[in-house]
Amino acid sequence: MRNYLTTAILALVVAACSPPAPTDAPEVAAAPATDATEEAGVRMIPITTPKGDFKVWTKQVGDNPRIKVLLLHGGPGADHEAFKTFEDHFPQAGIAFYYYDQLDSWLSDQPNDPDLWTIEAAVSEVDQVREALGLDRDNFYLYGQSWGGLLAMEYALAHQDHLKGVIISNMIASIPAYVDYSKTVLQPRMDPAVLREILDYEAAGDFENPRYMELLMNSFYTQHILRRPVDQWPPEVLSMFEHLNGAKYVAMQGPSEMSAGGTLVDWDRFADLHEITVPTLVIGSQEDTMDPAYMARMADEIPHADLTLCPDAGHFVQYDNPDCYFGALTTFIKEVDSDGVE
Repeated sequence: MRNYLTTAILALVVAACSPPAPTDAPEVAAAPATDATEEAGVRMIPITTPKGDFKVWTKQVGDNPRIKVLLLHGGPGADHEAFKTFEDHFPQAGIAFYYYDQLDSWLSDQPNDPDLWTIEAAVSEVDQVREALGLDRDNFYLYGQSWGGLLAMEYALAHQDHLKGVIISNMIASIPAYVDYSKTVLQPRMDPAVLREILDYEAAGDFENPRYMELLMNSFYTQHILRRPVDQWPPEVLSMFEHLNGAKYVAMQGPSEMSAGGTLVDWDRFADLHEITVPTLVIGSQEDTMDPAYMARMADEIPHADLTLCPDAGHFVQYDNPDCYFGALTTFIKEVDSDGVE
């Protein structure tokens, strides 16, 4: 599905580039020239669901029998591409990791059945991937960013007996709290005229209006998602937006990152965080759409949790402040590997 979110973002990239030339615009990465299932390290994992059997794409990078990190991407409906920068940090630290496109994401099967767009189905899928890859308590670190962070929390609450450690990145434990932070803290910082225009489009349900996404991108996304002009966003991030499953994203999240309006709108697990007893890293950033103070409270609730909040960074902190981000990730993983928590 070539959704309006993708089209608007790519149009903004082109419009932002200096004349004379589209050749000056950052290139959006195309699908691999060769079959992505034939690349080294790739495995298509069979998944059983109530609606049939499918396959999801994974790719292993590096090899360490004690440290294997499964990366859960955001969205819902995005893909692994925004994690490409992990290859510049994890292998050098001796950390093996797995890219993984969730069902209905770019390189995996896409039944596009809304009955499968549930937390329960997603948790079951992750556990089937874990088992197929041979991940367990002696080596399995689960990392999730944004929606992936929500999924990591849900997986830890259901299956932490399989986990060596969990990393919750750029996600808080309550969608209502996320919406409240946007409305009471982030939106009041915006130009009042711009905010009023955005809210008027939302009230009218005019989410496909190019002006709506232009306003969001230039006044909100470049402040809180990835803190640079859109024409300077990395090609792999633009490619991720191009491959976004818009139907799944809108159904579960809603039409924008400025609020929430999908099936996840009432999700809240803060009261259950104390049940996560495996070593945990809660990591976020000071300029994110996710309230950093709330993330600090999450770390207080989880018995064996560390907290890192990176300055001068938004939702894609891996690009905004990679030194802080990957320093904290590497330190946490290595400390758990060395010491462990009984």
